[in-house]
Amino acid sequence: MTLEKHPPTLTSQPSVTARPAVRTGPVIALLVASAFVVILNETIMSVALPSLMIDLDITAATAQWLTTGYLLTMAVVIPLTGYLLERFPLRRVYLAAMSLFTAGTLIAGLAPGFDMLLAGRIVQASGTAIMMPLLFTTVLSIVPPNRRGRMMGVISIVIAVAPAVGPTVSGIILSALDWRWMFWLVLPIAALALVLGAIWVRNVTETQRVRFDALSVVLSALGFGGLIYGLSSIGEAGSGHAPVPVWVPLVVGAASLVAFVVRQLRLQRTDSALLDLRTFRSRSFSLAIILVVVVMAALFGSLVLLPIYLQQVLGLDTLTVGLMLLPGGILMGVIAPIVGALFDKYGPTPLVIPGMAVAATALWGMATFGADTPIAWIVAVHMALNLGLGFVFTPLLTSALVSLPRPLYPHGSAIVGTLQQVAGAAGTALFVTLMSVTAAAGMASGEDAVTATASGIHSAFLIGAIIASAAVVLACFVRRPAEAELEADAEAMLAH
Repeated sequence: MTLEKHPPTLTSQPSVTARPAVRTGPVIALLVASAFVVILNETIMSVALPSLMIDLDITAATAQWLTTGYLLTMAVVIPLTGYLLERFPLRRVYLAAMSLFTAGTLIAGLAPGFDMLLAGRIVQASGTAIMMPLLFTTVLSIVPPNRRGRMMGVISIVIAVAPAVGPTVSGIILSALDWRWMFWLVLPIAALALVLGAIWVRNVTETQRVRFDALSVVLSALGFGGLIYGLSSIGEAGSGHAPVPVWVPLVVGAASLVAFVVRQLRLQRTDSALLDLRTFRSRSFSLAIILVVVVMAALFGSLVLLPIYLQQVLGLDTLTVGLMLLPGGILMGVIAPIVGALFDKYGPTPLVIPGMAVAATALWGMATFGADTPIAWIVAVHMALNLGLGFVFTPLLTSALVSLPRPLYPHGSAIVGTLQQVAGAAGTALFVTLMSVTAAAGMASGEDAVTATASGIHSAFLIGAIIASAAVVLACFVRRPAEAELEADAEAMLAH
């Protein structure tokens, strides 16, 4: 099952010729802009699902596949990016990613029905999955250490703000145009990014010949795909729409993931792992990843639950909902470069601890939402949540990735991207399930639909607040490793 191509050791010299000097500023700017556009599409469909159900004559369970299929594709493709970024030049990988995304956008815009629309979303997701690890690896490879925090702050805009403003963008478009315009408006931007990439992007990172293990790809797809599918199906199961019992994909996913880990531990002895798990030998990386999972679960859970609450409990239209969520997304984007600069100067500790505390407090505030909650309070609490998460994202991601030696950058980036998708699905499943179960119990006891839904949302945010409060304790252990410690960790990680 293993195709061998001259395996080097991680400490060997890359098999690439000397690179010509290039201006990295335009390259990074283009990568950041491209990543923002593609990541935006991860959540742009959330507000559009009711319109799609009517226009395409499909059920809610079927429409949900437009989001679930996107997440599944991301979970399958992202683990491959570690291999792709080691094996192929930056320019080729970028052009492949943007070509896939552009083609998927065109297919979705032309879709006459659900099947073609889902196919377009899957092709889109294939390109999206490559972009974030590509951006991470490029920045870590060419940006000096004393400027990485600031640059990662800019990247945080992509990771956190793009998904946050997705519902706003779709709400504004749907208030005036057909759902297909969500793709037609993105298509020229994607095409422009593809053309500019062909002109500007050069091979500013190093490549080497590595082995490709087909069995690892299969186990990865079954493992991460099974978990994402199972977690995404929990909410559908609560309403009786799950096509298969939820435990089936969860068990298959968990068993495949165990087998995947065992195989990677064996293959990394010869530097041929699809995802090199030696990254977890770094204490800073492991702790930061745990907190990133918690933060992404809170972000995506709230992104899914807030529109439901605003529409089903308060009775607001999609445009109003989108505009209410916009200030929080803008705030996170504004503070991201500031937080990056503060990280470069002070390190992660004085940023992560208060950030997690604010985020946890905001979730406690969301637990107070009810049928008569003032809109101003909702917007303020949502902004507080995004403010707290904004102070956490950049320090955590930077602390995680800069703690790795250069040969492990592609693998660290791929692991971060994969676990973000798993965390997003887990957060969505947790929040939606708690809401559904509590609401069903309330209606069974005689409550009306609005009151029962409000009770369910209260329960979901209450559990989210408890989890975030526990994460505040973990945040106290996040710190910037000293140079000597980084060198010692690098030697330990690269040892077989």
